[in-house]
Amino acid sequence: MYYFIVNLKSRSGSGAQCWGEIREVLNRRHVEYKAFRTKRKGHATVLAKKISRLEGRVIKLIVVGGDGTINEVINGIEDFKKVRVGIVPTGSGNDCVRGLNISGTPGDILESILDNEDYLNIDLGRVKSNSMRKPRYFCISSGVGLDAIVCKKSIGSKQKAFLNRFGLGKLTYLLLTVETLLSMRTVRGTVSFDGEKSKEFDRLIFAAGMNMRAEGGGVPMAPTALPDDGRLSMCLAHDISRIMSFVKLPVLICGRHDVLKGFLLRDFGSCVMHLERPVTLHADGEYLGEATDILFEIQKAKLKLLNDIW
Repeated sequence: MYYFIVNLKSRSGSGAQCWGEIREVLNRRHVEYKAFRTKRKGHATVLAKKISRLEGRVIKLIVVGGDGTINEVINGIEDFKKVRVGIVPTGSGNDCVRGLNISGTPGDILESILDNEDYLNIDLGRVKSNSMRKPRYFCISSGVGLDAIVCKKSIGSKQKAFLNRFGLGKLTYLLLTVETLLSMRTVRGTVSFDGEKSKEFDRLIFAAGMNMRAEGGGVPMAPTALPDDGRLSMCLAHDISRIMSFVKLPVLICGRHDVLKGFLLRDFGSCVMHLERPVTLHADGEYLGEATDILFEIQKAKLKLLNDIW
């Protein structure tokens, strides 16, 4: 038995077309399954919680949706030891499946899941902050500042919905990044990795704790990050003038920013940040409030993945 959580509205509604292709494969192969469609924000978490509570030694749960739906699902799973997760991407950003090297049509990806009798252990990140009631898992990244503000603005963006119609949804993130760089305020703060002495910075632009190499529709914030290496990777931009931010943005997009002044790249197991005023926080593009005290930490081999990758 396979359980499906399906977001028909992903990629501005094209998720429904993808689900039709998936059902054709399921019916042709006579696969026993139950499907649950998300009806509102946060509903995938509720559904995943109910499914993970079902009896059985192993539960196979397939997510049909984008990065946001995947994030909701992993935050609803109550027993990671018995739940096996498969991903069929239908979103516009799809940074999660890009980081896992999952490609192909929805039907092809489902076929590979059905044919794969084993699973892979994948790391997850977890973030805690004074803006949240409880910690939250993330597959791709969690961060504060520029990338989080862009994620917040992109939620429900008419611009994103329009560009998705032409397969240009990724362009939304670039346009919003430029807009935000022109208007955002930087912030003073400190950062400490793995219990080491804190480092100070005067003008934080963003800090992204990465479990995978790219976020925001493919921007390689941490080019060497891997989702199964037992570490997170920090990409922190600070003390860069507004003019130089625009000069260095193309270098960041090309993944060559590790040699630039103002960028800190560092692998870690845990990272503590303190900011002098509340700053926008996100996890996998989901808005988590305005925070001053934040903890990013690795959850090694937490997720059992059904997709046949690498």
